[in-house]
Parts: sequence; C-alpha cells; structure tokens
Amino acid sequence: MKFTINRNQFINQINNVQRAISAKTTIPILTGMKLVATDKGLLVTGSDVDISVQNLIEQQDADNDLTIESTGAIVLPARFFNDIIKKLPGEQFTLEIIENNQTLITSGNSEFTLNGLDANNYPHLPEVETNDQLTISAEILHQLVSETVFSASTQENRPILTGLHLKISGNELLAVATDSHRLAQRKVTITNQNQNEYDLVIPAKSLTELVRSFSDRDQDVKISISENQILFEFSNTLFYSRLLEGNYPATDRLIPNESTTQLEFDAKSLLASVERASLLAHASRNNVVRLVIEVATKKAIIYGNSPEVGTVEEVLQPTNISGEDLEISFNPDYLKDALRAFGDTKIQLEFTAALHPFTLKPISNAENFIQLITPVRTF
Repeated sequence: MKFTINRNQFINQINNVQRAISAKTTIPILTGMKLVATDKGLLVTGSDVDISVQNLIEQQDADNDLTIESTGAIVLPARFFNDIIKKLPGEQFTLEIIENNQTLITSGNSEFTLNGLDANNYPHLPEVETNDQLTISAEILHQLVSETVFSASTQENRPILTGLHLKISGNELLAVATDSHRLAQRKVTITNQNQNEYDLVIPAKSLTELVRSFSDRDQDVKISISENQILFEFSNTLFYSRLLEGNYPATDRLIPNESTTQLEFDAKSLLASVERASLLAHASRNNVVRLVIEVATKKAIIYGNSPEVGTVEEVLQPTNISGEDLEISFNPDYLKDALRAFGDTKIQLEFTAALHPFTLKPISNAENFIQLITPVRTF
C-alpha cells in the first residue's frame, strides 16, 4: 500500500473516526486506526465496540489531493499516528507499507517508521440492512439530541437509562431521556416514507459523538436499523452504534396533567438567577436551592445557602404568576441544564405540590417540548 495525500485534508477528514477510538479498550487492536487504500479512495475506520465510524476520503475529490499508487490495508496506533501527521512539516505526506506491517511516513525532510498491525485481525463492522431507511435532517437530529440527552443517566447500574429512547410512529419522532431524577421529552415531525414504527434506545454517548460529527447541518442523515445496531450515513461517513437492550420505563405517567401553581419567565433571565443562587449551593454538601412563590404579592424568591460560606436571596421577575403559594427545593444544576436547552424563549413552570415533580415548557411549543424535575426533600 502506498498513497500521498494533502495533510490538512487528511486531518480534517479523520476527526470523526478519531472520536470512536478509545485508549481504554480491552481489545488492543481497537486502539488503532484502520487504513484501507482502494481504487475509490482511502477508507479510514475507528471503533471502540460501542461506536464504529468509517470515513471515505475520495480520490476523485481534487481537494484531497489523494494519489493511491498501490492498494492495501494496515492498522496504525491511532494516538501516535495522529500526533505524527499533525507535526509533519510539509503540505502533503506519503504513507507506504514497507515490510512486516512496518509503515514509512514521509513529508518534506521528515521520515517516520511506525509499527502497524495486520488489518485482517481488525473486527468487521456490524452488518446493518440498508434497504429500509429513514431520512432525517442533521439539524433536527442535532436539535433533538442537544435538547434531551443531558437528562440521560451516567450511572451504569441501570444501563437502559444511559440511553435516549426514540419512538417513531407515522411522521412523529418522540425522544425521551431520564435519569429518574429529571426527564426531557421532545417531539418533532419527520418524513417517515416507509411509515414503519420503531422503538429503540441509543446510548447517549453515541448520540453526543454523532452530532459533534456534523460539519454541515443542512445535510440529510440516512438511518438504518437492525436488531441491535443503528447506522447513520452522512457525507462520506458511516457511523454505527449499538442499541441498548431492555424495555425503557413508561415515562408518560410521570408527566402531570394538571398544576396548582404557574409561573412564566424569560428562560435566559431565570437561568442567570439560578446560576447566581447555585454559586453558594454548590459549596454546600446537598447542592439544593429553595424557591418560594407568593402569588398574592406576585413574587417568587430563590434562596441558596451554604453554612460554611453564606447565603444568597434573589427576587425573581416572572412575567406572569398564578395559582397557589408554594415552597419547593431542588437541584439547581438540573434546572440550569433544562433552561439552557430552551435557549432564548418564554417558558412556563408548572407545580402541583412541594414534593411532586414540576415541569418546564416553552409557551410557544408546550405540546412538543417538556422538561421535568423532581424536587428534593429538605425536612
């Protein structure tokens, strides 16, 4: 195998592949990057078992300045290979397998010899049938993930909760994430040409890496689903992820249908207030803030407290307030994450009781976007 390629183009095009490679894998060859030179171009693959990413660098694309002199395959240690390519002096570099999986990398006056591994020992990519595909815009996928995935659990004691639950029925896509203390639910309309119904759970980590891989959010992403794998195709990239096994808990019943106290806020101004209140709450062991709602005086006051440091009290500025008086305590970090997901919009907070979960909804899109937070018992 021997090829020459533009160095910057190569670095840009392997970024997605690099995301899938972990230094902590129990399979040594997966710490490497697989390079396969074909007549079409250079196939670059990385995997950590959970995620596999393959990118095709096309020979016919003039920007790549790719010339393949001979075909072949090699697996190179990803960390060293990546560092070497970034430090090379020239605009181009040449890579050639010389003998016994040794690789010669040359650029300008610089020359590296890197020990590789036999590509035949690299695990095969998952097999996913691509005849029956869904197509979703990268922008919608990015929005869906950024507005929900932070509510997924990071604890492995309940693996199913570390994923994002996706249900597709007709032209509606419903995404739900919960760690049992908070919940994020988002509905979007898609074009489901095959009208198939899907119910699957994708690891949150996989989706976070997926949306980071989108260099162009105006493109479409083709999605293929098998029994235990999902494949996303975009640009010249194939992004595989395993699916989580098991039944996701029924979350519909967690969302209250009625409320006794309602507040309306500008999301950004409320976020700023909660950030200030949480400064001292973080210094406390329990990390809790308290919200006191006084409907008659149209006031809402947030308190943060740390016995070692001090206290903070701030009168909030709701644009509307109605219902019954209430005093409730909660983790401020959960509220901050929820408010960031809403961005710059008007939201409504709805409460039922001091120890019952409360919800946040954008006023303009309340049916399709709900965040739920469980309060903290402080007595």
